[in-house]
Amino acid sequence: MQRRNRPLDGIVVIDLGQVYQGPYATFLMAKAGATVIKIEPPGGEPVRQREAVSKGSGVPFALLNGHKKCMTLDLKTEQGRTILKALAARADVLLENYAPGVMERLGVGWSVLHALNPRLVYASGSGYGLSGPDCDRLAMDVTVQASSGMMSVTGFPDGPPVKAGPAVVDFLSGIHLYAGVVTALYERHFTGEGRLVEVAMQETVYPTLASNLTFFYDHGEVPPRTGNQHGGRSAAPYNVYAARDGYVAIIGVKDSHWNGLLAAMGRTDLADDRRFSSKVERVRHIDETDEIVSAWMRDLTRDEACALLDRHNVPHAPVRDAVEVTNDPHLHARKFLEWIDHPQYGRVAIADSPLRLHGADRLPAAASAPLGADTEEVMTTVLGASPDEVRQWREAGAFGPPGAR
Repeated sequence: MQRRNRPLDGIVVIDLGQVYQGPYATFLMAKAGATVIKIEPPGGEPVRQREAVSKGSGVPFALLNGHKKCMTLDLKTEQGRTILKALAARADVLLENYAPGVMERLGVGWSVLHALNPRLVYASGSGYGLSGPDCDRLAMDVTVQASSGMMSVTGFPDGPPVKAGPAVVDFLSGIHLYAGVVTALYERHFTGEGRLVEVAMQETVYPTLASNLTFFYDHGEVPPRTGNQHGGRSAAPYNVYAARDGYVAIIGVKDSHWNGLLAAMGRTDLADDRRFSSKVERVRHIDETDEIVSAWMRDLTRDEACALLDRHNVPHAPVRDAVEVTNDPHLHARKFLEWIDHPQYGRVAIADSPLRLHGADRLPAAASAPLGADTEEVMTTVLGASPDEVRQWREAGAFGPPGAR
């Protein structure tokens, strides 16, 4: 078969991912051309199960699982585990982010599958890693935001710790899982052997605290919550400012940014003010700097302020809501977002991979498949099972209770 013009064409991935971390990693692989076989328990993985709450609650599943073959396996049965082993023996990658120890207890962990297929890259996502005193702790995005220090520096000084609005840890660690898998696949090209790749959610967060840790290394104290100011209070202006009809984020890390902002505000009279004469002085007078910008902004609409800031090359952006972003003409012009009519969820904007590999053929947005829709196809095309054999596996409960897809 002729190779398609996509970087991961020919790579077969067994996707045991659930929620966001694992499925996002395998979504990136699918968009790069890999054949991704998504294996779910008979009732579906947790995000698919949200369909029972509302149609919209199931949309995140659609965002992360297009271009995947969806099959069910009951890994609590010997038959289900036998099929998983057969698939792993033929695959290039297996990815899972189950709770610690689940795969080993099922008898399908790294050591077993590596013995069956030494070329297999086995990727494991967890909250705290496969070793260390916390390795057995259960973890989800919000709990890792708490344990990693992220939550402690999010919010305002006079308020409680606050979680980030989106599921940043799940997606951050999913990106690292993708990078780990691709790195191991590159190495395998030379060694002929796969590796165990692990990503701990907590460890992917720590580098993001870089600015906040400035305060610790300067003062030897716990970094405070700084609201929308710079996490280390070492840049000004750096804040979100209220306009008449919304908010605008402004950052000035260079003197040229400050001078442009003065021109935009019509305050070039401050150019020689010693309080604002350098980056250091603006940080020392951070509250006064913010008040000057706030006083200017409050009399303008969001669009008026942004037009002036654009004209004077000041780094800024309007604070937009999720509906504005979903309808962003720029994202649609680049085909990062594409509207599709999903058979289960209706009209949905599906995001592309942010990885633009120029010259490679692009996969357009696609609807995620119903639960177990591709079970028979995977069994016949990947494992070479006959229709009668598939029926026998089904009757034996390999895919779930008899009668399940």
